[in-house]
Amino acid sequence: MEPAGVTERLLNKTVLITGATGFIAKLLVEKILRLQPQVKRLYLLVRAGHQVSAQKRVESEIQQLQLFESLREKYQAHFSSWFWSKVYPVAGDVSVKTLGIGNAVLAEDMVKETNIVIHMAATVNFRERYDTALAINTMGVKHVMEFASRCAKLELVLLASTAIVNLGKGIMLEKPLHQYRSYDGQSDLDISEEMAFAEAKLKELVCSNASEDTIRRTMKKIGVQRARKFGWANAYAFTKAMGEMLAYEHRSRLPVVIIRPTATISTWKEPFPGWIEGVNTIDIWVTNYGKGLMKFLVGDITSAIDIVRVPADIVVNAMLCIVNCHPQGSSDMIYHIGSSTRNPFKIHELMHLMCRYFSEKPYTNGEGDVVMVKPPNVQAAMASFYELMDIHYKVPLQDMLRHELSAAIDHNRYNQLKREYNLTVTVAETYWPMALFKGRFDDSNMQRLIMMMDEKDRELIPCDTKFINWEKYLMETHIPGVMEYESRAAARARL
Repeated sequence: MEPAGVTERLLNKTVLITGATGFIAKLLVEKILRLQPQVKRLYLLVRAGHQVSAQKRVESEIQQLQLFESLREKYQAHFSSWFWSKVYPVAGDVSVKTLGIGNAVLAEDMVKETNIVIHMAATVNFRERYDTALAINTMGVKHVMEFASRCAKLELVLLASTAIVNLGKGIMLEKPLHQYRSYDGQSDLDISEEMAFAEAKLKELVCSNASEDTIRRTMKKIGVQRARKFGWANAYAFTKAMGEMLAYEHRSRLPVVIIRPTATISTWKEPFPGWIEGVNTIDIWVTNYGKGLMKFLVGDITSAIDIVRVPADIVVNAMLCIVNCHPQGSSDMIYHIGSSTRNPFKIHELMHLMCRYFSEKPYTNGEGDVVMVKPPNVQAAMASFYELMDIHYKVPLQDMLRHELSAAIDHNRYNQLKREYNLTVTVAETYWPMALFKGRFDDSNMQRLIMMMDEKDRELIPCDTKFINWEKYLMETHIPGVMEYESRAAARARL
């Protein structure tokens, strides 16, 4: 049977969205409200001590954003009252049982009313503390599934995951991950044992009177070690993978589906081009290269950079496509959203565009100096990258120290060089698994859903990346947008 249109699907529905103040979640809230003004209610779960704080967070971090400008124009003086008639902030925490909702009456109302659960709460820090990442990315899923199992009118649970849970070689299929199996299948993985391991390590550190800084650094290091032990790139990917495993175990009892987007960047079209919050993955390359702070990168220039970019509004539209079109009882539960199969764009093409953009529109730093760039030096292996770091940074820095830093200009030059070195190495060590990734993401399940949409929905929620002109989008929308965001952030920092 053909699915109803997406607007009909959302009519009079109650939707619970966790992690509602996140980048993608804000876009999702705006799109649902713009697409279907007669949605019954959006419960927005945010981390807050009580309802008043939750209301203030939603007001300042969501409602007041430029993102909602078209809705403000539509409703004029009635926008605020209309917004709050649809949106209900909920103080909670997914790392806690019952989602940390302290108001029992509210929790019961949510259980009675909720039709769709969209779980987006996560810590996306690749170098997060292991205990923190486990609590939010793994146990958060468990707690959401437990809550969803109580919802009397539940129709769908959509879990937002990440494509980097599945970084192998060749074609990455839309297949679920299973507990008790490491990524390479060579060792056993028990989530309860990982929880106990992290808890024991934390207790050991506390009992030894370790400083907060020592605890933080040690737990971060443990996260990387445990991830690598079981075949994942970092603590973020590992704990998100374990969250998927817990979701998979509920598939026979709950209508669970998982979307795995590649890393998201600024909006392509909606609600307007170039909107972004935060700088990560590809944007760390772009901004620091443009500022003259990063001259050396690690990456396979022949590979498609699917793993580090897909426009945020494409991801939101794909989520709504899944909500509307996912067939009940289907054995498919994983949906990739990316471009390496449909519309590949290689790293060497990105490097060329970065150089071209900043040659035509050079960055001006805080001192008013115009930064001139050269083509970035891209290494295809960490070994050769470290060799270049020795030649261009470590040896010169050691020489400067040997000759003593007598003048202020010497100190400034030393500090600048050391800053470049630390930044370049940190970025390379954080992102090399993605930058050297040689696979592509199959999106057959996602394409089947897109084919199920009628022409109207394909216009309302376009989510096929094959229609993106990458050169035009990057040169005219994304790079200007991310540099504008950086300028605003720098201006706020100077206040």
